[in-house]
Amino acid sequence: MTAVPAITLNNAVRIPQLGFGTFQIPPEETRETTLAALEAGYRHIDTAQMYGNEKGVGQAVRDSGLDRAEVFVTSKLNNGAHAHDDALRAFDGTLEELGLDYLDLFLIHWPLPGKGDFVETWKALEEIYRSGRAKAIGVSNFQPHHLRRLLEATTVVPAVNQIEVHPYLTQDDVRAFGAEHGIATEAWSPIAQGKVLDDPAINRIAERVGKSPAQVTLRWHLRRGDIVFPKSVTRARIEENLDLFDFDLTEGDLGEISALNRDERTGPDPDRFNG
Repeated sequence: MTAVPAITLNNAVRIPQLGFGTFQIPPEETRETTLAALEAGYRHIDTAQMYGNEKGVGQAVRDSGLDRAEVFVTSKLNNGAHAHDDALRAFDGTLEELGLDYLDLFLIHWPLPGKGDFVETWKALEEIYRSGRAKAIGVSNFQPHHLRRLLEATTVVPAVNQIEVHPYLTQDDVRAFGAEHGIATEAWSPIAQGKVLDDPAINRIAERVGKSPAQVTLRWHLRRGDIVFPKSVTRARIEENLDLFDFDLTEGDLGEISALNRDERTGPDPDRFNG
């Protein structure tokens, strides 16, 4: 079985650097698809309240026969639950949906600049963290100015910031801020919803190393030190996305892929998105 490297977060929790994403997987398909990922060797599953498929993720973890401690499970707070007490209730709902006693990582999904105060939301997550029911807490889609507010007003430094990252949106400023403050970067939409797979530069590298454009792109993410969790609903692609550790990219390859940046998002701008 493939040995996936782990990254140590700022509170000493270890997270597999490669995981399985469940965004847009229909609830009725989530158990089967997540189970296929666990059978293939993934030990890190990323879901969210907003995805509506936590129940299937939890069912797959239980049905896998794996010890709970072997599987790293992340979920994220629904945008409608930012008020302090709402966040606490929403977290209880996540554990109930998953059928688990604790989460490995719980995130604020979006900063929502026009809706309430994410600092108060974060204080609710700090309570959850102190209770031990979330082994780590973090944020998603936060910009450096959002993170500065948190660092100034709260106690616990986010363990991760999950942001859109791919060769067309390298997010070097956000990643650098995270690195400076001990906040690991997680990359969502790692292949730009497939847009980068036709890129000539990525295809040239893929041909040379004998891998697919998707595998080359995911390897680029890993070499940059980010945590990544590609999503697929087909078993062959699920297995392909895990097969990233028998080849490498040169420094020239990494630079060439990074130079493709055009600050092009596939998802919303966190400074404007309000859920």
